Amino acid sequence: MTQTPILVDNQDHSHIENGHAENSPAIVENGDVSIPAKGQTKEEQITENVFQVNINLPHAPYDIQVMVSTQEQVQDLRQSIMESPGTFQYSCFHLESNGDRINDFVELSEVKGLSAGSKLKLVEDPYTEKEARMHLIRVREIIGAAGQKTDTLFGISAGLSLHDNVSPWKDPNVPATSSEKPLNGVTTDKKNALADYAFDGRPSIDTILPPILEQAPCTIKYLGLSAWNPPPPHLRQTGHLLYLQLTTNEGEQYQITSCISGFFVNRSSNNKFDPFPRQAPKKAAAHSLFTLIGILSPSFQKSFEALLDANNKRDPLANFQLTNAIPSSPWLVSPAVTSLTAHQPDLTRTQETYLMSGVENTETLRDWNEEIQSTRELPRETVQDRVFRERLISKIFAEFNEAAARGAVLVARGEIAPLNPTESKDAQIFVYNNVFFSFGADGVGTFTSEGGDEAARVAVGKDVAGVKAVNQLDIPGLATPGTIIVDYLGKRIVAQSIVPGIFKQREPDEHQVDYGGVEGRDVVAENDAFTSTFSQVSKALKVKRHPVWDKDGKKHMLEGSVETKGLLGTDGRKYILDLYRLTPLDVHWLEGTWNEGVDKTSSQDNLDYPHRMTVLRPELVEAYWRLKMGEYVKAEVEKRKQSGSANSHPELSNGVSGGMANGVEDKQDSTVSSEQSAPTDQPVEENGDQERVDISAFSLTLNPDVFSGQLPQTLDEKTEWARDEREVKAVCDFLRQKILPELIHDLKEGEAGFPMDGQSLTQLMHRRGINIRYLGKLCSLAEGQDGRLGALKALAVQEMIGRAFKHLVNLYLKNLPMAFAADCLAHLLNCLLGKGLNKSPRARLDEELQDYYQEADYSFAKATPESMKSEIEYQVRLRYRHELVRDWMDEVPNLQMLRNIALKLGLQLVAKDYQFTNDSQLTNGSSSPLLNGATGKHGMNGHTNRTVDGHNNGHVNGHSGGKKKRKGGRNSPTISIGTAFPHEQSTFSPSDIANLVPVIKDACPKSVLAEEALEAGKISMMQKQNEIGQELLLESLTLHEQIYGILNPEVARVYHQLAMLYYQLDEKSAAIELAHKAVIISERTLGIDSNETILSYLNLALFEHGNRNTTLALSCVRHALDLWKLIYGPKHPDSITTLNNAAVMLQQLQLYKESRQWFEVSLAISEEVSGKQSVNTATLLFQLAQALVLDQDHKGAVHRMREAYSIFLAKLGPEDPNTKESEKWLEQLTSNAVSMAKHAKDVQARRVRRVLFNNPRVGAARPPLPQAGQTSADLASGDSGGAQATRNSRFNDSRSIDELIKFIEGGGDMSKTSPAKKRTTRGNPKRRGRAAGAAI
Repeated sequence: MTQTPILVDNQDHSHIENGHAENSPAIVENGDVSIPAKGQTKEEQITENVFQVNINLPHAPYDIQVMVSTQEQVQDLRQSIMESPGTFQYSCFHLESNGDRINDFVELSEVKGLSAGSKLKLVEDPYTEKEARMHLIRVREIIGAAGQKTDTLFGISAGLSLHDNVSPWKDPNVPATSSEKPLNGVTTDKKNALADYAFDGRPSIDTILPPILEQAPCTIKYLGLSAWNPPPPHLRQTGHLLYLQLTTNEGEQYQITSCISGFFVNRSSNNKFDPFPRQAPKKAAAHSLFTLIGILSPSFQKSFEALLDANNKRDPLANFQLTNAIPSSPWLVSPAVTSLTAHQPDLTRTQETYLMSGVENTETLRDWNEEIQSTRELPRETVQDRVFRERLISKIFAEFNEAAARGAVLVARGEIAPLNPTESKDAQIFVYNNVFFSFGADGVGTFTSEGGDEAARVAVGKDVAGVKAVNQLDIPGLATPGTIIVDYLGKRIVAQSIVPGIFKQREPDEHQVDYGGVEGRDVVAENDAFTSTFSQVSKALKVKRHPVWDKDGKKHMLEGSVETKGLLGTDGRKYILDLYRLTPLDVHWLEGTWNEGVDKTSSQDNLDYPHRMTVLRPELVEAYWRLKMGEYVKAEVEKRKQSGSANSHPELSNGVSGGMANGVEDKQDSTVSSEQSAPTDQPVEENGDQERVDISAFSLTLNPDVFSGQLPQTLDEKTEWARDEREVKAVCDFLRQKILPELIHDLKEGEAGFPMDGQSLTQLMHRRGINIRYLGKLCSLAEGQDGRLGALKALAVQEMIGRAFKHLVNLYLKNLPMAFAADCLAHLLNCLLGKGLNKSPRARLDEELQDYYQEADYSFAKATPESMKSEIEYQVRLRYRHELVRDWMDEVPNLQMLRNIALKLGLQLVAKDYQFTNDSQLTNGSSSPLLNGATGKHGMNGHTNRTVDGHNNGHVNGHSGGKKKRKGGRNSPTISIGTAFPHEQSTFSPSDIANLVPVIKDACPKSVLAEEALEAGKISMMQKQNEIGQELLLESLTLHEQIYGILNPEVARVYHQLAMLYYQLDEKSAAIELAHKAVIISERTLGIDSNETILSYLNLALFEHGNRNTTLALSCVRHALDLWKLIYGPKHPDSITTLNNAAVMLQQLQLYKESRQWFEVSLAISEEVSGKQSVNTATLLFQLAQALVLDQDHKGAVHRMREAYSIFLAKLGPEDPNTKESEKWLEQLTSNAVSMAKHAKDVQARRVRRVLFNNPRVGAARPPLPQAGQTSADLASGDSGGAQATRNSRFNDSRSIDELIKFIEGGGDMSKTSPAKKRTTRGNPKRRGRAAGAAI
């Protein structure tokens, strides 16, 4: 198995590279980590392990130098040579040291005599057919001749990045221009990016479309396989491997023979076969095809250099191919890439399979299961072992996911023959590329009593989540098959690696599985060989060892659910299967929504929940465990106090807290601080002494099989079972009575960032342990509320509608041929979103084509807007227990709903201004941008797995009104492909459906080693151990890059966090570099308009402004706001901070009038979201008053400051520092206004001197308010005035009132500011506790 090289710089890593500082604790070279030996300093280790070697080449430049590490393998050095600009042409070679050939798979430390300055010789090897094919592929890619690839998996424009067009990279070490740092009293004339920003404007789809780029320089006209392939046998034995055809830019055509010694021009033509070398002077040959092209084409070298220059204009990360992640496919694609002219002829496209796999197509066939299991069984004793192991695990899972997804797409399209063609379609199984495929449907009746197909669909999704959880535990001796699920064309397909022995025909008295339920719950198997490994899983996942009973009433003790199975494979490994019941059922939900024995039909009279697979989320179980552990610790402390031992600090014995994880001890110590374990609102220790409590005696496990039909036999068994049921009910009560209200409270008070879209709302709920079925409950809890909770309800309703529509589309697509998928989707979208343009849309069907598919279901053609409305209302009522308002279809934000649906179904639509109404008003929705008359919502990162429950994005949409500009027509061209009704106008046509991409859910685990380093770094930073914490975080970044590869979402998140750390440490250059990389990787892996990408742009703007690159910062803010407007709409509850940041940036450019407008918009949103009498609004009034002074509106400043003072006085009292501060400002501003009125004639007679407020958040030392990734605890430190006020209060000017009044009256040095220490007694108390800045 070859190893794909990780994208790691092959140069000296002792300098800062990708944010790595010189004092990094580990030396990294080509994917390896070196830990300094005992007694060695890091400098000594660097000197010993990293050095330079010389490589002697057979051709010019004949000699190069390469930095190497003793920890890297020879094959990594080979890859470095192949990727160096001067040695592109080499691909088939080996290295020699002192005349001895070096094995490619050994470490350089094993090469005898290798040291600094050593000389290695590059020796060209003879080609094999495979190497010749790989060389051809490589050369085509290098010289830009590979052409446009059509990929069935990744979609159109996959991995797109807009970064270079929005914020082109600028070295932060280069001083900012004078226009970015205007002198006092001088306003720059340069137009800023926000100059024409329309708060009430409609979103532009151009925001997410790449600009039309200049065509890359053409190096050749054509390079591919010749029609004379393959070589005949008598020539193959003489060394002929391939026959190629080359057409140069000069128009010359050459036939080329690839042989074992290289490439030469032969005497063949299109009509004559003569594959032997030409005679001089037309003779030409070279070992590398790249070199031969340069010999044959005089213009090749010049055009190739132009190609390299064009590629170098973009950030390298925007060009690199993704290896360990599936690139994101945009939901809107440019019409240019879907036009007929965009598809260029390239015969080699049809030959790629042969070039990659050979004639027999066997080179890519892999035993996925063996590779996965053998990789997981690699040694893990040392750090180097763990890095190498986790790197390979990440690689093999990524490759399996891609191969399985490709096979699933073919299965959904019906292009693979089933193994059991006589069975029903839902029961059919497939094997392709050594991957096993089945449908997520109840084809054999396994889930009949649980809800049939609905239950089966949910079960396979839960199974993937369970496999991922077990993979994360990484328990030695326990194997899981590679597993993903793919949603495509209305079908859910499960793809798994083939477990050896799963198809084995067993003896009549043998069970098909070795542990757990064999045939449902009727037959149960036990096997002591599985007990120890299953017990480790159960302990880590809080699963109770419990009895179950078979159909004969016989008792069996199982470590997991009866549905979880153990299989002893023929390879001797123990496999754990069917992991969809790791947590108990949500009994409270079932009690109100499920009736046993009732016929589950699709009739709208039936309101029973579609299935019984309503399991609780693992996050909820973990939260409940922490609650109970906190109560236990508090009780133990109270016992000690009562026994007089409260002041003692005994050393306690090791206990068990959370079981085994990753094959090593749980990183949580068995002795837990009572301060950390107990709830924060219930302090354990009044005197601050830290008690250590042994929690080894604490245990909380749940029985996953309660309420699922088990029948205890004896009285003791019934008693124990009843106790298990009570515990599960307690967890359900905990969800409804604590978790849900807490989420509502946190969102209302601003202690949790508001989600931007349905995806971020979903992930927020999941992180809190709340299932999506509780969306209706969230709406009920937010009922009747305005502001933030009104926005929450609107977003929840929008998500419910989107999910209901997805379920309906899946039903229509399930039994529909792919040829009609675009017709179906266009018609259903017209019924939902196109009613305003055409009240009676008609489906477009090709009747002749229908005759070929007699058994297909064309019921979608009967759908109407009225039936769609009724069906969605029923689905929302059925699945979420929520009643939609009568006119909800008129209130749907059309463009945002279209995006929501496209992401859920994998649609790629042609980008154009879709017309949703018949009044020529091309808008993104109705006059009300959100549902039910509520305001919008934005703000939180929803694509990550990090702990963002308390994150305050504080990012803004920037819209203040609902008015929309009118335009007379569409401004983007459309491409007509399919047939249409000439006299009928509709919003969507089949030609608008450019592509469908599969939606994939995988079970790839995270890197434990990298996560451990990250968590350790965070803890050290929290404990003020900055140097250690910084080193650990740098090491974590290094590990993430090595294990995942650079282009991976996990790496982007670490870049984001480390950039914030550097910014706090005032290392702005490193922070900006990492922030740029975070933006690019987020765009390419998560989406160009994902909420996480928006946050990355806003943080990049923050860092650039802190480095005084304000113009570039405003460009980032503008792009983020445009994206926000596109995916959400106006007036997000958390938008105030970003508006304020933009206003401060405008002040830095001395654009005081524009800055004032942005402050006013933020105030308007605060009044709507928080209320006119809220502390948040008062804080904004305070800030606006300061901005009005800058804009010379002293009367308005007095008015706004008086309003702020009145609110502070009423809400906080006269003794609050906020009240006192605003009172002092009000007195001085009033006095100054009166004084200036008395001297009005003098003011008119002379020039009014301009006042400059050097806002403390503008200077390099104090940047604008951090706006993403912060928790409320980090920002507010427990203040009671509200998180939003906390965020905004930091914009107050830092100078004393006397100085400001002196400025206003026309005197004083405007360049001076008061020392920061003077502000400590005058500042808003909301500012205190936030000096730590952004959270890690």
